[in-house]
Formats: sequence, structure tokens, C-alpha cells
Amino acid sequence: MDGNNRANIMRGIHVLIVQKQDQRTEKLTEGFVKDILTNSPTHPHGIKVRLESGIVGRVKRILS
Repeated sequence: MDGNNRANIMRGIHVLIVQKQDQRTEKLTEGFVKDILTNSPTHPHGIKVRLESGIVGRVKRILS
């Protein structure tokens, strides 16, 4: 599943995100969602989340 639809994302799921500084290289960071920061139902670049580690980025792939 992709991370462009807010309905696909909930707290505690395992995701891959891209951080702002990694957007050019598309370097992905793995973690578990703590907070969903995007309010709109969809976003073309991915829903913005905060991981349990505190890292903020946009969801590129949902792992579980």
C-alpha cells in the first residue's frame, strides 16, 4: 500500500518514510507511526507522520 491516503495510515503501523532532507535522494527511514500530521484525506507526496522515534517525514510505503 502507498502512503498517499490518510485512511490507510493509523497509529502503530510499520512504515517507510522520507525525511525532508532526504527527498532528493529518496533515502527511506523505517519506523512505527506515533502521530499523523497531515489533516487532508490525501497528499500527492505522502501523508506526513511522526514516528515513535520522533522523526518526521512523509509515508512512502506501508509495511504492515
